Amino acid sequence: MTRILITAVAALALAVPAASAAPAREAATPSIAAVATKTPQLSTLLMLVKKAGLAGTLSNPGAYTVFAPTNAAFAKVPKATLNSLAKNPAALKRVLLYHVLAGKVPAAKVVTLRSAKTLAGPTVRIRVTGTTVRINSAAVTKADVRASNGIVHLIDRVLIPPAA
Repeated sequence: MTRILITAVAALALAVPAASAAPAREAATPSIAAVATKTPQLSTLLMLVKKAGLAGTLSNPGAYTVFAPTNAAFAKVPKATLNSLAKNPAALKRVLLYHVLAGKVPAAKVVTLRSAKTLAGPTVRIRVTGTTVRINSAAVTKADVRASNGIVHLIDRVLIPPAA
């Protein structure tokens, strides 16, 4: 499953003219999928993205910021909840899109925000306490993983959107 998602998202790398130095550097940067592939602790997220049918969304050349729950974050979710989401692709898609912002939002910008609207619709709350940045109740464990089509911030919890 992961390989299919990787193949789909790898299509994000845009063909750019060799004469343009800045786009060439961006094209040399791995896509979000390539970053996730090189990050073993994101394998559960990749599997669920495919199951939700979001590989196409992540294949768009637009810029995204992903608050990516690690495998350990998914392990904290009750199995009954994960099983329920696995059986309901629409609900799974909503949960996953609640982890994504439109545009590239680096950590330096994240810490200046109090909230941000997700692709699922609802906003996430952002708080900074000392050196800890929280997205709702999730702590950012690694920030600013750059990709050609966005930025990935690893988090230690799965974000659950409010009821629609």
